[in-house]
Amino acid sequence: MNLNNDPCYNYTVLDNPWRSINNTLNSSSYVCDTSVSWSGWYRLFINNMSAHIPDTCVAQYSCGTNVSLWIRGGHPTVTDGVVTRDVCGHWRSYCCFYGSFPIKVKACPGDYYVYELVSPTRCNLAYCADTGSINTSPTTVTPVTISPGKILESSSSSSSSVSPAFYGNRVLKANEKLISTLVKPTDTNDSVSFTLAAVAVEVFIVGPNVTLDKIPRLDTTNSSVDIDLIGIAKNNNETRFAAVAFMSYNTMENLVKPDFFNTPNDTIKTMMSTVISATLPKTTNTNLTKPVNFTLKHIREFDPSGSLSCVYWNISEWIVDGCSVLKTNSSYTVCSCVHLSTFALIMQTSRPSERDSLMDLLNLVCVIVGLVFFSLALLTFALCQWSPGVNNVARINICISLLLAHLLFLLTQQFLSFIRPQQVLCAVISGVLHFLFLSGFVWMFIEAVLLFICVKNLSQISSKKREVLKGQYLCVIGYTVALVVVAVSVGLLPEGYGSKQCWIKMDKGFIWSFLGPVCVILALDMILFICIIINLNLTLKNLNAEVSQMKRTKIMAFKTLAQFVILGCSWILGFFTSDSNELEILFLILNSQQGTFIFLVYCVLNDEVRQQYRKFFRFLCCGLKSNTIKEH
Repeated sequence: MNLNNDPCYNYTVLDNPWRSINNTLNSSSYVCDTSVSWSGWYRLFINNMSAHIPDTCVAQYSCGTNVSLWIRGGHPTVTDGVVTRDVCGHWRSYCCFYGSFPIKVKACPGDYYVYELVSPTRCNLAYCADTGSINTSPTTVTPVTISPGKILESSSSSSSSVSPAFYGNRVLKANEKLISTLVKPTDTNDSVSFTLAAVAVEVFIVGPNVTLDKIPRLDTTNSSVDIDLIGIAKNNNETRFAAVAFMSYNTMENLVKPDFFNTPNDTIKTMMSTVISATLPKTTNTNLTKPVNFTLKHIREFDPSGSLSCVYWNISEWIVDGCSVLKTNSSYTVCSCVHLSTFALIMQTSRPSERDSLMDLLNLVCVIVGLVFFSLALLTFALCQWSPGVNNVARINICISLLLAHLLFLLTQQFLSFIRPQQVLCAVISGVLHFLFLSGFVWMFIEAVLLFICVKNLSQISSKKREVLKGQYLCVIGYTVALVVVAVSVGLLPEGYGSKQCWIKMDKGFIWSFLGPVCVILALDMILFICIIINLNLTLKNLNAEVSQMKRTKIMAFKTLAQFVILGCSWILGFFTSDSNELEILFLILNSQQGTFIFLVYCVLNDEVRQQYRKFFRFLCCGLKSNTIKEH
């Protein structure tokens, strides 16, 4: 053998201990490996200890640079010879955000590696090294060339800094070797199964004289697998023997974590299933005849807005190559894969942003303020003495409907984590919210109709003789219309209720069961408002210049305009908030302050009500003074 051509015996030593894991990025300078003229093969040392380039993700700003480079795909064995590995750089919470030119790697006798390094593609990229899991005892191999170079370290040699993935790989390999010892030759078929606290195992073996058309599904508590083991055995022409080992791990996610699933977007990654492994121990030809289907039961709450991925473990990370989601629902997911390995189901959900937290706080404060003024308006309508011509039925029911709707929605959002798992309760709440908000809109339309009649007659509906509809008839209309809409919606698509926020689901166009009636009511309100303006103009032309009547007409016109703002403007604005944060905040404030507007327009700006407020406060103050005098 020509040792001069073997990189294990002809390499350059890179040993420069100033660059270590504690040597983080300096604000004035950073390491840049694009300026290095890499030539030939290199062996890495840290303080005279053998080191290697990490094959798991390295933290940003390590090793004195912005983006520390690591290799993806794991290190080879001595028998693998020279292999090519992709080079990755961690940035923006994605372990392989930056890539560089691939490098060649070789495992050498003596438990060390050599690398044929190339210049990275960007200036802020630099290679790292790690002493973990490398034998630090002196070796007998002597390099031909020894020269100073560069070394980049990502972690110390202490076992506490070794990635959990390292131990995960050891556990997986050890279990596979252990389970393979259960496989014994058989002429027909045989099976072995057992369950421990941390793992459940199903092994099925087929021999040359098997009479089964297909093997039964292999099941564990939270997973199962369908595999064409008979077809695989037939492909082993000499032995016609095949065996499959199916393992389900209960706590493996603590080592091979879902965070090792590298994605370009910054999301929360959740392990939705137990980690499973499927291998073909002691089987000569392991080529699959058809894709293997895994049924994985969800071990955590299913989030409909999340993105599910069937992934397999590739030494240092979860990847999706060769696996896809075949079928999914709220309870389980079926994954189809064209190879065997270690698999899991990972869900990605969006991270709550700081803006979302501020919006939640703003919503909480605004809704509470609105509820307070709804309550004050209700008390005013119920307790104050009004003129004989004033009909507050519609206004009282508007306040009741919207007060209950906003209160229920607020309580639901505050206790959403407890309510959402109860799917029936969540659907019922969304149906009740649908009914209450629609009732508010129907009562808003009734109020607009009554205002139109008042303007047309230039007087309030004061007596039963002139009352268009009695209060009980108005109540029937106000609540029956909304109830009918909700009942029809439930009949057409009962699963349309119970979204992530316990509201109407957006899919299948079901949201129009709410938006449709709202649009119709808003359109009718607009028509009524135009008619009211026209009637006011005509009335003002025909009126005598009587100051009191003119003042009353102007106040009525103002109330009509304010009523239109209360009824429709905030909801019209809601159609345009999707692309604008400012409009979304404005919609939130206007919609939550409907009670405030009602209280200001119909209570604070009403002379009769203000006089009764004064009397009430005088009585309250006099009562307090008299009590104070008696005590003294």
